[in-house]
Amino acid sequence: MKDIENREDIEKLMTQFYSKVLHDKTIGFIFTDIVKIDLEEHLPTISDFWETLILKNQTYKKDVMAIHLDLNTKVALTKEHFDQWLRLFNETVEANYQGLNADFIKIRAQSIATVMQVKLANSK
Repeated sequence: MKDIENREDIEKLMTQFYSKVLHDKTIGFIFTDIVKIDLEEHLPTISDFWETLILKNQTYKKDVMAIHLDLNTKVALTKEHFDQWLRLFNETVEANYQGLNADFIKIRAQSIATVMQVKLANSK
């Protein structure tokens, strides 16, 4: 298995990840019913986010925390939601990639989930 090496790898990863997320009984409703996500619009943006973090190409320009703070006003994001998101994320990475960037993206995902939970709890 190869490592995450370029934008195309990230796009493939995000496409596979979101196909799982949208059908997941624990968190799928957040994306389909609450956010009503448009994958054609979201996939390039979320790929920009991960490309910025993993490949150091400064393509992401939004405030990811503000987006999730707003979402939390529509549906309370719980530890269970973050745990499931992280489980699906890691599962998707591990099924497709291995190497330093694959390990790093999982570490960053864990860190992001942890920080978001703390910030969301402190915003109440």
